Amino acid sequence: MPKLTAVDLLLFTVDPGWGADVVAAGAAGIVVDWERRGKHRRQLGEGTQINDDTPADLSRMRAATDGRLVCRLNGFGPWTAAEVDDAVARGADELLLPMVRTPAEVDRTLDLVAGRCGLGILVETQDGVAHAAELARRPLSRVYVGLNDLRIDRGSSELFTPLVDGTVDAVRAVVPGPFGVGGLTLPEGGSPVPAWLLAAELVRCGTDFTFLRRSFTADMAGRDPFVEVPRLLAVLTGLATATEVEVVERRAAFVAAVTGGLPVAQPA
Repeated sequence: MPKLTAVDLLLFTVDPGWGADVVAAGAAGIVVDWERRGKHRRQLGEGTQINDDTPADLSRMRAATDGRLVCRLNGFGPWTAAEVDDAVARGADELLLPMVRTPAEVDRTLDLVAGRCGLGILVETQDGVAHAAELARRPLSRVYVGLNDLRIDRGSSELFTPLVDGTVDAVRAVVPGPFGVGGLTLPEGGSPVPAWLLAAELVRCGTDFTFLRRSFTADMAGRDPFVEVPRLLAVLTGLATATEVEVVERRAAFVAAVTGGLPVAQPA
């Protein structure tokens, strides 16, 4: 799968006009999110985003854009075969399997997909992290580290600790294909960690793609995607040309921001 930019951007949306514009402005594709089974219970009180996207939404987004269309399924279970068939029939280019814990779940899903589209996985549990090297040997379209569910699975209060303690770097090191983590919004957004500083960290650890979700859509209110998406991509491209000294300095600033250091101004 060729990379379109320094870091490909995948937008979570079921709004056909909005999604088509963001892709036309430079994003790599759209994610339609079917994951709901057990998620309300798992994320109760966490303030996370839980979508209620439907099969009809997937069909609607397929009609709206020629960009890459990704469907996040529910975690593996007796329902997976039907979900795979439905998503493929509605035109998904790729499926995402969340909450992966064992290689067997991935192998069985790959058998169900049977080469009809790509399959990516979300590593967002301690078991998934522990099996990362084995999981990454499968013929996957992408591997994404999900920070929210990993934080919950670890019983942690800090979202970005896996980027600080070496967990993300360790998973990245064993993934030969497209790798993703985190999510971005406009460079001047983000709290308590500035978005531009998170972007610098994603570039540093070799991220190939990331997601645009709730904060991006909120921050884009009243803004033109044909201005803002290229601007975000330009920032990512600029970060990819940083000197070794700049990389070290921005890494230190990111760690300080995550661990309670002072806010850091975006470079001019």
